Amino acid sequence: MDRATFACSTAFFRDYSAPSQGAPGLPGGHVDFIERVDSFSYSDFFRDYLIPNHPCIFSAKFTEDWGSRRNWVTRDGKPNFDHLLQKFGEAVVPVANCDVKEYNSNPKEQLPFKEYVKYWKDYIKNDYRSSRGCLYLKDWHLSRAFPEHDVYTTPVYFSSDWLNEYWDAVAVDDYRFVYMGPKGSWTPFHADVFRSYSWSANICGRKKWLLYPAGQEEFLKDRHGNLPFDVTAPNLQDRRVYPRYSQSQPPVEIVQEAGEIVFIPSGWHHQVYNLEDTISINHNWVNGCNVAIMWCFLQDELAAVQREINQWKDPRDDWHLQCQLIMKSCTGIDYKEFYNFLKVIAENRISVLEKGLDEEASAKNTPKAAISTLGMLHAVFDLKRTVKVLTSLSANEDFKKLDLTSLSPPPEALLHHLKAAIDTALL
Repeated sequence: MDRATFACSTAFFRDYSAPSQGAPGLPGGHVDFIERVDSFSYSDFFRDYLIPNHPCIFSAKFTEDWGSRRNWVTRDGKPNFDHLLQKFGEAVVPVANCDVKEYNSNPKEQLPFKEYVKYWKDYIKNDYRSSRGCLYLKDWHLSRAFPEHDVYTTPVYFSSDWLNEYWDAVAVDDYRFVYMGPKGSWTPFHADVFRSYSWSANICGRKKWLLYPAGQEEFLKDRHGNLPFDVTAPNLQDRRVYPRYSQSQPPVEIVQEAGEIVFIPSGWHHQVYNLEDTISINHNWVNGCNVAIMWCFLQDELAAVQREINQWKDPRDDWHLQCQLIMKSCTGIDYKEFYNFLKVIAENRISVLEKGLDEEASAKNTPKAAISTLGMLHAVFDLKRTVKVLTSLSANEDFKKLDLTSLSPPPEALLHHLKAAIDTALL
């Protein structure tokens, strides 16, 4: 990326303070607050937050034109249940019980949206108590289920989104979610899928975030290597159970107001509380800045599976295939699909570099349109990052043990095509 493309521009910042010590690279634990839309460019975000992997908060000005901010909220800033029921009443939604621990998460069930809203209204009337527990609507693929609704527009800063670009292409899944929950609902300690970036915009209500920079989670593991369910639990002080907890830094703490967007860096573990009745829009995404982190995560996950079932290893059987299958069931992807993921991303950028953009593609909300918005040099940056990860994947011994004849084109041919496209673009 050249200097002209990512030139410095002025931004206005407000600081949020964390308790005492700061995170590495975050003096005093402060998180930048970006106030003005007109003075903060994608280049600024790329340079100051994506590449260094630092969190930030965007002001409510960045979401004020969203349909959900106008229609989903009452005049006094509460969820507009009547409007939501009118639009989505017949939907079926995933709901977690925040009062029950199941492994290191909360158990989920599917409920009719209208039943959940009735529960929520009754919960409020009963002073936020219910025999059913504290129920939290989470991971609702509302955009996929209701694409015609004017809910929100993805800010340009988050438009280089390889996860959703790929899963849209294969029409299997997406990583765009709506969360809705009453005061007191919360999400236990975790890092996001594939160690992706995430952004979360409050449509209404307030959230409290406890953020731990990547690597700090190692100090929070118990003597068996397991992460805590709740980082605020008193038993973390017990050195017999959590021997390295005293070495951890205090979390970076953010209170997110209505309309604001929080950017969570790749691999940062976090725990989140709804301080009020809250609705939020959330995306997970990967791009050229953190795809190498995703690849490292997949290697770590496979190694963990191999250690777990090593006693059943037999060179004569398909043990390595079973490891891939188990990894995919746990993470949602295996090495061959990761190859196809890289291929789809790369071919979209090669297509733009070689053929340019037609008017139809540039006028729509498509991957090619997003590439056009960010510029050709960004497409080259993406290809360079893809080449690095694809080179590593192709040389990986576990990848080479798989039957690669089904991959089209073969890894060597795809790498050659990528490098040729980069060379041609830079002429």
